[in-house]
Amino acid sequence: MAIQIYNTLTRSKEDFNPLEEGKVKMYVCGPTVYNYIHIGNARPALVFDTVRRYLEYRGYDVQYVSNFTDVDDKLIKAANELGEEVPVIADRFIQAYFEDVEALGCKRATIHPRVTENMDIIIDFIEALVENGFAYESNGDVYYHTRSFDTYGKLSHQSIDELRSGARIAIGEKKQDSLDFALWKNAKEGEISWESPWGKGRPGWHIECSAMVKKYLGDTIDIHAGGQDLTFPHHENEIAQSEALTGKTFARYWMHNGYINIDNEKMSKSLGNFITVNDILKIHDPQVLRFFMLSVHYRNPINYSEEVLENTRAGLERIRTSYENLQHRIASSTDLTDTNDNWLGKVTELHEQFVTDMDDDFNTANGISVLFELSKQANYYLLEKTTSAAVIRAFLKEFEELFGVLGLSLSIKKELLDDEIEALIEKRTQARKARNFQLADEIRDQLKVMNIILEDTAQGIRWKRG
Repeated sequence: MAIQIYNTLTRSKEDFNPLEEGKVKMYVCGPTVYNYIHIGNARPALVFDTVRRYLEYRGYDVQYVSNFTDVDDKLIKAANELGEEVPVIADRFIQAYFEDVEALGCKRATIHPRVTENMDIIIDFIEALVENGFAYESNGDVYYHTRSFDTYGKLSHQSIDELRSGARIAIGEKKQDSLDFALWKNAKEGEISWESPWGKGRPGWHIECSAMVKKYLGDTIDIHAGGQDLTFPHHENEIAQSEALTGKTFARYWMHNGYINIDNEKMSKSLGNFITVNDILKIHDPQVLRFFMLSVHYRNPINYSEEVLENTRAGLERIRTSYENLQHRIASSTDLTDTNDNWLGKVTELHEQFVTDMDDDFNTANGISVLFELSKQANYYLLEKTTSAAVIRAFLKEFEELFGVLGLSLSIKKELLDDEIEALIEKRTQARKARNFQLADEIRDQLKVMNIILEDTAQGIRWKRG
């Protein structure tokens, strides 16, 4: 069965057929690096990291490019407020970005290009648009002539006349039509700038991605992705720029993830519910945040709250506990074969269900449901009096494989017990063996005061911090 992708351009699911067999060219719009990323920025980074992982799992060689916007109005404003240079701020928050998303289990892109390192190709791209009649210079600014591109609006499914009715020319703009957008901005006094045929200035936001896609991936790519908020105008403008220049399809599949709400309200600075990943990771396991993000289909909105995150943590812990129980049990299991076929068949069925779900537009929500079912079946199996090492190995392998595809970790971080606690646990174990349950209970209560909670399981005594 072919992988199916919901294409924003056609508003339908389509079989995925990359341009080159076995290879995928994929571009994901990255952050503007003027501050720590918020969870809205984290969602596309995490979602499309998972898409990439799954494509690689299915045998594709993925060339994955994700940019950094390291010069724009927000960076210039931050530089003025902090009394620092724009590159200094950009460098600081690029490093912070890597720390945050790598904590969330995201792999680095094949290439992470920066706007400031690609100014020559951006200027060349704009020059070509001007020469071909798709753009014009106006007092040091350069604008894209939107009406020159006949199919403008095809990604957002809006007609150019509908768009024009709501468009306005802002004070200081020198464009011919309200729908035209800036490709190059004339530098203001004291601003960071670069020399160009139109004088000192810097690029507009939309042109950077078109230029970097062309440089690093070519005229036509397989997948272009980003947050739903980028569909219009950013991605619409990318199409207009790139297809006007090359005369070729810019991207064959457009993927967009849904919004994030905070306690059922849309996240915004004005509401005071703006949460950075950096702040979340100070108090929460990053793997819990990843598990939470993947528990909802990427195109659907997702609601963040402390209660939801706590429920997510508990769910992830249940699955990890099942995995640990299997690890504990394998040492005492035999190589029985008479009951293997039934249980091995269950594992195979769940594996096939996971692939079916992920082939259907990367449905990680259903994929995680498979993980819960795998955990449930593993728990049922461990209730049997005798267990087969072959079956347990199959369960363990499946957990590891599917968690790897989703970028999740099965390991639970444990702090080392000091000698006193270790001695108390051993003393309690001996008390139970001697059927001195009163002493065993007293030791359990003592450990509880020390924030150590014991669990008596079929696999032996387990502990966790309260």
